[in-house]
Amino acid sequence: MSQNGTSEIMITTDRSRLDLDVIHGFLTTSYWAKGVPRATVARSIEHSLCFGAFEGGRQVGFARVISDHATFAYICDVFALESARGHGVGKSLMAAIMSHPELQGLRRWTLFTRDAQGLYRQFGFGAPANPERLMEVVNRDPYHA
Repeated sequence: MSQNGTSEIMITTDRSRLDLDVIHGFLTTSYWAKGVPRATVARSIEHSLCFGAFEGGRQVGFARVISDHATFAYICDVFALESARGHGVGKSLMAAIMSHPELQGLRRWTLFTRDAQGLYRQFGFGAPANPERLMEVVNRDPYHA
């Protein structure tokens, strides 16, 4: 327990601790992965460096990093459950990600967010220096063929 009476947030990369029901349950209703199949979430976890946030032994947040562990990292699927918002979950996840030993010395980090710019700015993120260089292919409805 912290001094203010709330449980401490514990971050782990131990995949065996991750609760796929919690992760899929959140992501399937999120604005960025609405309707994502459970098998797709499981496969994404298998091929990423994942961070689970726990409060009182219960998973309350999650983030994934896709990286070559040498030059580049993409942060995605960052969330805190509604019941845990305001408890420092996002900040704890980002601190763990940015300090992870396998992610040091990278040349470039990226992420996309609709509404959490304030959180990510605390960790050095900002608008792309050269947005005209950024290109992408977007499937706007990948989970509804």
